Amino acid sequence: MAKILPIIGWARTYNGATLSADLIAAVIVTIMLIPQSLAYALLAGLPAEAGLYASIAPLVVYAVFGTSRTLAVGPVAVVSLMTAASLGALDLPDTASYVAAAMLLALLSGVFLTSLSLLRLGFLANFLSHPVISGFISASGLLIATGQLRHILGVSGGGHNLPEMLGSMAAQVGAMNITTVMLGGGAIAFLFWARKWLLQLLLRLGFSKALAAALTKAGPVFAVIATTAATYALGLDKDGVKIVGNVPNLLPGFNMPSLDRELIMQLLAPAALISIIGFVETVSVAQTLAARRRQQIDPNQELLALGTANLSAAFTGGYPVTGGFARSIVNFDAGAQTPAAGLFTALGIALATVFLMPMLYFLPKATLSATIIVAVLSLVDFSVLKRTWSYSKADFAAVSTTMLVTLLVGVEQGISAGLLISLGLYLYRTSRPHIAVVGKVPGTEHYRNVKRHEVETQRELLSIRIDESLYFANARVLESEIYRLATENSETRHVILQCSAVNFIDASALESLEALDHRLKDAGIVLHLSEVKGPVMDRLEKNNFSNDLSGEIFLSHHQAICTLSLSGVA
Repeated sequence: MAKILPIIGWARTYNGATLSADLIAAVIVTIMLIPQSLAYALLAGLPAEAGLYASIAPLVVYAVFGTSRTLAVGPVAVVSLMTAASLGALDLPDTASYVAAAMLLALLSGVFLTSLSLLRLGFLANFLSHPVISGFISASGLLIATGQLRHILGVSGGGHNLPEMLGSMAAQVGAMNITTVMLGGGAIAFLFWARKWLLQLLLRLGFSKALAAALTKAGPVFAVIATTAATYALGLDKDGVKIVGNVPNLLPGFNMPSLDRELIMQLLAPAALISIIGFVETVSVAQTLAARRRQQIDPNQELLALGTANLSAAFTGGYPVTGGFARSIVNFDAGAQTPAAGLFTALGIALATVFLMPMLYFLPKATLSATIIVAVLSLVDFSVLKRTWSYSKADFAAVSTTMLVTLLVGVEQGISAGLLISLGLYLYRTSRPHIAVVGKVPGTEHYRNVKRHEVETQRELLSIRIDESLYFANARVLESEIYRLATENSETRHVILQCSAVNFIDASALESLEALDHRLKDAGIVLHLSEVKGPVMDRLEKNNFSNDLSGEIFLSHHQAICTLSLSGVA
C-alpha cells in the first residue's frame, strides 16, 4: 500500500519540525501561486478562477499519490498555451462551452496518464529527446511572451503563431492604450528589477536572508497590489484599462465533464500531446530536486499521481495541470520537506479564493500578462542551438525544426514535429549501427577497432563487433555488411560476432542471422558468436538457434580467438 499510496510512508515519520518547515514553504508558494494561477488561466483562455480551481484539488491528490517530496502541481505556462491552442481551434460558441471543453481535456489527459501508469509505459516519454523538449519550451516561451504583449498594449490581438500574433498587433498599433502600456510596462520593469536586485537591496537593509528571499519571490504580489490600488484610486478602468472584474469567491464544486463523443475525438490528440509534455516536465523537475537531497522518485508512480491530479482538475472546474518548474523550485528553496506542503498550499489557495477575490476586482489584466512575460522569458534558452550545432548536426536539425514549426505554425504542430523527428532520428541512427573489425591489443585480452588501434589480427579469423541491438530496422543492413566483410578476404574461414553491445535481438534480426549463417556456410565460412548477454541468450535458446548455428557461442571473445587458433585454423 505504501508503494501505491506514498503518503503512508512519509506520514509515519511526520513531526513538529517537518510541519513547521512545510507550513513556511506553503505560505511562500501560496503567495506566489495566487497571481500566477490567475494569469495562467487567462493565458489558457479561461476565466481567472479556473487557474485557482486547478491549483487546489490537484495539489491534494498529488500529495497522496506522488513520490516527489517537493514537486508542486498546477497550471503551467506551456500547458496553458497548449490548452488555448487546442480549444481555440474548436470554434466553441461561448465561455461555458470553453470551460466544459477544458475540463474534458483534463479528463482525457488524466485517463491517458493513468492508463500509461497501469500499463507501466512511462518509458514512452523518453522518445521525445531532451534537446527537442528544450527547443519546444524555448519557442513556446517566446510565443507566450509575444501573445501577452497585446494585453500590455491594450489591443485585442490574436493568433496562434508568431506571424499571426505580430501581424494582428501591428494592424492595431494605432488603437494602443497609453495608460495600459504605462501600467503593464511599469509592472514588467518592476518584476525584472525585483528578480535581479530586490534580494540584494533587502539584505543591505538588514533583512534576514530567509525573509528577503520570501519577499523577493512575492514580487508579483507587490505588483498586483500596487497596480490594483492605482487602478481603483485613479479610475484607470474608465480610461480603457481592462480589469479582471468579478472573480467568484466560491470553492470549486464537483462537476462532471461533458462526454460529447465528437468533442472527445477532437481532443484526443491534443490531450495525448499535453500529457506527454506534462509528464516529461514533471519527471525532469522531480528528478532534479530529488537528486539534490539524495531522494528518489518512481516515474511510473509519477504517471499515476499526475494522471489522478488531472482527473481531480477535470471534476473541479480546472484544466490540464503538471509539475511546474518555478513553483517547485520555490517550494524546494522555501524548505518544504514533504508533500504536506502541497496540502497546506491548497488550503491557502482555497482560503484566498473565498476571502480575497473581491479585492482583485480592479486587478489589471496587463499586470497578469506582465507576470506571465517575466516568468516565461526565463524558459527561453536559445543556447541549445549552439550546443547541438557543435555536437550533433542531426540534433540541431531536430531542435531548430521544432522551434521553427512551433513559432511559425503552432504549438501542437511544433511538438508533433519534434516527436516525429526524435523517433525518425532514433530509427535512422539504429538502422545504421557502428560495425567494427576488431583485433587483439598486444599483451592483453582486449579487442579494439583495427582503424583506431595497433592490434593483432589473423587472416583466417574475422572478428566483428556490433555496437547496437539487432532489430527489424537494421537486420538487413547488418546481414549485408557482415557478409561483405567476411567475403572480402578469400582466406577467411571463421567469422566471430562480438555481441557485448547487443541487448536485444528481435524476430526479424534472428531470421537475418540464420540467413547470414547459411550464406556464410555456402561460402565455406563458419559463423560464431561471443559475449552474448544472458537475456539475449535465453531467447536464442528458445528458438534452437544455438543448436542450428554452424559455429559456437563463446563466453568471451578472447576465448573464441584462443579456441579457434588452437584448433589449427590459424
